Order: sequence, then C-alpha cells, then structure tokens
Amino acid sequence: MGILTDKNRKIISSIYQKGKVKRYAQFVFGCLLVALAFNLFYSPNDIVAGGVSGLSLVLKHIFGINSSAFILIANLFLLVLSYFFLGKETTKMTVFGSILFPIFVNLTQNLSTYISFQQSELILVAVFGGLLQGIGAGLIFKAGFTTGGTDILNMIVSRRLHISMGNAILFTDGLIVLSGFFVFGFNRLMYALIVLYLVSFATDRVLLGISDSKAFYIITEKDQKVKDFVLKELKHGVTEFQAKGGYEQSNQEVLLTVIPTKEYYKLKEGIHEIDPHAFFVVTDAYQVFGGE
Repeated sequence: MGILTDKNRKIISSIYQKGKVKRYAQFVFGCLLVALAFNLFYSPNDIVAGGVSGLSLVLKHIFGINSSAFILIANLFLLVLSYFFLGKETTKMTVFGSILFPIFVNLTQNLSTYISFQQSELILVAVFGGLLQGIGAGLIFKAGFTTGGTDILNMIVSRRLHISMGNAILFTDGLIVLSGFFVFGFNRLMYALIVLYLVSFATDRVLLGISDSKAFYIITEKDQKVKDFVLKELKHGVTEFQAKGGYEQSNQEVLLTVIPTKEYYKLKEGIHEIDPHAFFVVTDAYQVFGGE
C-alpha cells in the first residue's frame, strides 16, 4: 500500500480545501439522487444492480430485513475493514457517504407509496433509474467522496488479490447481481444489466462532461502536408514527437492535434485526401487547457 509523503499529503489537503461548500452540497445532493433511484425504481421492481443496496433487496425478499438498516450496518462493518486494510486517509473519504446514503434511503423509502412506477414498463424503470443513479454517483465522485459499501470491498479485493479494480468490481458486484438472478429470475437480471451500463455512462458524463473536442494522433509519410493543413486551414496547433514502430523498429513521427468536434469530419477527410495510407487514432478530449 502506498504511503503519502508530507508533500503529497499537503497537495491532497489543498485539493480538498478548494470549493468545500460546493463539494459538500454536490455530495449531499448526489447521495439523495442515488437513494431516490433505489427507492423509486429498483426496490419496488426488484432490480438488483449490484452494491450493498442491491444485496439488501435480496435479503429483504428472503428474510424481510429492512434495506436501510442493512445498508447502514454493512457500511459500518466495511468502514472498519477499510481502516485496517486501506488506512486512515482512504477511510476518511468514505465515512460520510457510508452513513449519509442509508439515512437518505430510510428517509425516502415511503416515497414509492406516493410516486409509483410499478405499473410502468420495466425498460423505462431501468433507464430512468440508471440515469438518476449515474448522475448522483457522478456528483459524489466529482466531489471527491464515495458512498462506501462495495467501493470499499472492491479496493480491498483489488489490493489483496492483486487484480485490477475493474476485475474486483466484476467479482464483487457480479456475485451480487447473480444472486438477484437466482432470487428474482432472468427477466430482472436483464434489466439490472441495462441499469449497470446506464449508471456507468451517466457517471462518466457527469465526471468528464460531454466531449466537445477530439484528439488526433497521426502517423503519415506526408507529415508536412498534414501539418500545414491543420495549421493553415483549420487554424489549430500541432505537436510533433518521435516514436518507434513495434514491428519494423523504425523511427516515426507522430502528429498530435486537438480540434473541436464540429471540425472532426473536415480533418478526417483532409488526412485521407493528403495520404490515403495514413494511420491515425481519434479519441475524445474532455478537458483541454492551455495552448492557443
């Protein structure tokens, strides 16, 4: 486990001091949205979309255990594990979410009595629930917090078993979603998978925003002509750096340029016109700072 130096600790402390009121407001609102997604969409329709809250639905169906009570107890237990396995600094950022989220679940659990989606198409329930949870989770992560639960478990599994975070999530949340399949059937499993995808999509959009720029990495034998096209026609900067081909071990020049998404087609077709054999990779650029 990495140990923070005094210098890095000061940097982290400085980061978390910035816009503290806004961050806490984002965090609280995010927790509320995730709780609403659970109580309005998932719980009334038995959709197990992973996490401690998903496991609470399975246990509620089998043993009649109150969801908010189970989430709170499980989160507190995982906080203790976090302190011993992940350390004090990591645990500090999960304490608030671990406690506030089950409180919001408890406060909003009767809303489905007044606002019911049980008669709605399940696909709509999955879509709106997934988007609502994703927006909430994005706000929480953007503020620098988590809701604890399986986020803690995933970090512990990742470090102890020396596997990637993605594989840890697949392992822990996968088992929870699978338990939902055995309890509620294959139909609910399909909607849970839709929810998981939409949560991931919406979370990324909140964290990163909608991409309004594209980054082009271009390898071409006519690099000067491509460079002139970008500089003079599109009026954007170009960065050149050296690379070595993995197969032929030959030195190659790579051009990097970031352009507005609306000019994507013009540059893509311009490269093809200049060099039909050019190789290039295009990626989304969510945040661009400095330069021209």
